[in-house]
Amino acid sequence: MFIEDDAQMDSFWIQGAIGAIKAIAFVCDIITLPVYLVLQRPWKQRQESKRVKAKVVTKDSTAVTYRTIEPPRDVHIKMLQANIDTLEKMFNYVTRTHSTKRCLGTRQILSEEDELQPNGRVFKKYNMGDYKWKNFIEVERMASAFGRGLRECGQQPRRNVVVFAETRAEWMIAAHGCFKQSMSIVTVYATLGDEGVAHCIGETEVTTVITSHDLLPKFKVLLNKCPLVNTIIFMEDQLHKTETTGFKEGVKILPFSQVMRMGQESKFESVPPKAEDIAIIMYTSGSTGTPKGVLLSHRNCIATMKGFCDVVPIYPDDLLIGFLPLAHVFELLAESVCLMTGVAIGYSTPLTLIDSSSKIMKGSKGDATVLKPTCMTTVPLILDRISKGINDKVNAGSPFKKALFQFLYQYKIKWIQRGYHTPLVDKLIFKKIAKLMGGRARLMMSGGAPLSPDTHEQIKVCLCVDLIQGYGLTETTSAATVMDYRDMQYGRTGAPLTICDVRLVNWEEGNYRVTNKPYPQGEVLIGGECVSMGYYRLPSKTAEDFFEEDGKRWFKTGDIGEMHPDGVLKIIDRKKDLVKLQAGEYVSLGKVESELKTCTLVENICVYGDPTKQYTVALVVPNQKHLEELAQRNGLDSKSFEDLCSNPLMEKTVIKEIAEHAKKCKLQKYEVPAAITLCKEVWSPDMGLVTAAFKLKRKDIQDKYQHDINRMYAS
Repeated sequence: MFIEDDAQMDSFWIQGAIGAIKAIAFVCDIITLPVYLVLQRPWKQRQESKRVKAKVVTKDSTAVTYRTIEPPRDVHIKMLQANIDTLEKMFNYVTRTHSTKRCLGTRQILSEEDELQPNGRVFKKYNMGDYKWKNFIEVERMASAFGRGLRECGQQPRRNVVVFAETRAEWMIAAHGCFKQSMSIVTVYATLGDEGVAHCIGETEVTTVITSHDLLPKFKVLLNKCPLVNTIIFMEDQLHKTETTGFKEGVKILPFSQVMRMGQESKFESVPPKAEDIAIIMYTSGSTGTPKGVLLSHRNCIATMKGFCDVVPIYPDDLLIGFLPLAHVFELLAESVCLMTGVAIGYSTPLTLIDSSSKIMKGSKGDATVLKPTCMTTVPLILDRISKGINDKVNAGSPFKKALFQFLYQYKIKWIQRGYHTPLVDKLIFKKIAKLMGGRARLMMSGGAPLSPDTHEQIKVCLCVDLIQGYGLTETTSAATVMDYRDMQYGRTGAPLTICDVRLVNWEEGNYRVTNKPYPQGEVLIGGECVSMGYYRLPSKTAEDFFEEDGKRWFKTGDIGEMHPDGVLKIIDRKKDLVKLQAGEYVSLGKVESELKTCTLVENICVYGDPTKQYTVALVVPNQKHLEELAQRNGLDSKSFEDLCSNPLMEKTVIKEIAEHAKKCKLQKYEVPAAITLCKEVWSPDMGLVTAAFKLKRKDIQDKYQHDINRMYAS
């Protein structure tokens, strides 16, 4: 009785306190509104957000094509004036332009030490120092030397070289060294399994592989599957000596620094590539089947750079933190744009990114805190994790702090929607959260997968950044559409870039037509200079997915989009993700997964639909902390995480929670999974269940969990 009274008193007190704060905020709004009206000119923001960004250039009853109405900007024009049509010309130009400005930065690892955990286990942690920088001239000299060093090792111009390494400064130096000798780089994800790596090396017939200290041991096994490889160059570790014995006889194992020294003394001249030469054979880790090599020419890469420079606001004093895989076209082109515009890149890894990252020693600072970047590229999975981390921190606070945060969060959203900034609220509350990424971040670019509107809004509000998402594919050199940073709507991917057209084509099977109301809908096709030449040694697949029309190359994406009246594209479905259930309803698996991933209990999810059944089922990787909290509330707190995942009562409880969350997300009843399996393992790229960009590999997941899928449908 007394406890209930105390709780009611607390609730009454909190409501009163929040009411008083609301009253103070209302008075402050009245006093400051005229000032903000003059200084911030919110009507301009609203106009910019709503302005039309693309126009229809061709239209009939089966297809409609859109083109941007935005003109090329300064950097694009400079690239045209300087006749930059290859990545080699681009780097020569930026070296002359930015010369002694800092270019690539690597953080020093001072030592690796054992750290005792509360549970008695010992983890290896890094004691880290500051960033060490190379300027543009130094990086260009290193790249030139490395390219000549490759020639000294016997590598011929216009032949393929594999780069199989984590993101770091040497990756970029190696790539530009290859470009200077007209060598095509074959990019392989560091997380790809042995079979995938051997396939990429074998198919491209390489003799030279560039790898790293951490990945070199894989080649003790891999070399038996790659008979043509005779040279392996490894990027050294800062702390540990690399073991180079025990490899296949006759294969040279050389450190990166030695190849550069060989190049410094070499007499070989550079062999500049042409625009139509292949710069990169980029293996997509692909959500289906064997990795496919996408042929990207220098012209393709330069086109995307021009398009990105026209829409992404970049300033000379910007600083990018690079940690996504450089084997992903989105990261490689975003970093290339930074080089073109003189923006320095400081390298990081997911293990050292923030203060709480797994390799950072207690009391030490993460890379973002030390570097204080202004820009970063990211993927929705990372943003979903940041979003859930913010929610956990808020929910762990007192009821008053929670209520205060909710009020201020909604207050900021209200003013953002009217076209205003909220400097006082940001300073008091949100700038503290923004310190998570160093405190200076102003721009985040998300790619690789659709970003949920809820996560988009929360990251923008809490981290005080402009978060823009783009849409593109490896086959379109990452280019297609990019959101305008002033756009106040969420869930859309932006207007066509200046270097390509976007077309919607009827897909009758899914009832997506360009005549649909209120918006034209259909399969998305991309046409322009950014479109790849095709797939490496897959002529029939190339002919199926690519075509030429009026001198322009087009790619059929398989994605379903709708175009809004302001010329902005929204991806609403994917051909492969659409399942028709027994009762005739269509379920977009990707859409359902995107919504359910925002549930705090869900770390990852794969929804499966059998066309002969009336409902879908789901494989759920649960968030361990939230699952254990839910178990505690249901009297199951004595069980381990593994036991909870296989507990039928826990499954039923999680289904209820997911169903509640689905209601909030406005999902239809038939879209909500009727049965679930809780998976004990976190899906990672090295398990082969997700790609390096963390897209689901549906076929592999289905194969692994077929027994569970059968059980769910049988129940």
